[in-house]
Amino acid sequence: MRITTTVNSEPRDVDDVWEGESLLYMLRERMGLPGSKNACEQGECGSCTVYLDGVAVCACLVAAGQADGRDIVTVEGLTEGNDLHPVQQAFLDAGAVQCGFCTPGLVVATHDLLARTPQPGDSEIREYLAGNLCRCTGYEKILDAVKLAASRMASSPTKVAK
Repeated sequence: MRITTTVNSEPRDVDDVWEGESLLYMLRERMGLPGSKNACEQGECGSCTVYLDGVAVCACLVAAGQADGRDIVTVEGLTEGNDLHPVQQAFLDAGAVQCGFCTPGLVVATHDLLARTPQPGDSEIREYLAGNLCRCTGYEKILDAVKLAASRMASSPTKVAK
């Protein structure tokens, strides 16, 4: 089947999509967008989080056919031209990136959190990111990155969650 969609603001057509194929597989293997990671394939880890029509979803749980005619934003699509989004930059600056496997999903989830709650407290951050698993960082650096991104975005009106 052919899927016509918009990915990271770019119209895309993908041919020969199998009916049971996941959106994650289509993004990574057919579209060459490796940012979203394939970890659990059960929606438990959050590593494959993307936006589908503005809603954060686990791409491993969405059938590729469900993306037909819809808008998708991956971690790659959060960049602003050649610049990283403040959330992406905060993860680097705070040392919240270790092996990097969970990072794309955490970045998208953090982006979504800050779009909803620009200045979240620790408990809000922990609750919102609870569906994203990390085996390397111990989460403290991730919390630091969220707070850093929130602070930077608050002090720069042009750097809001898009």
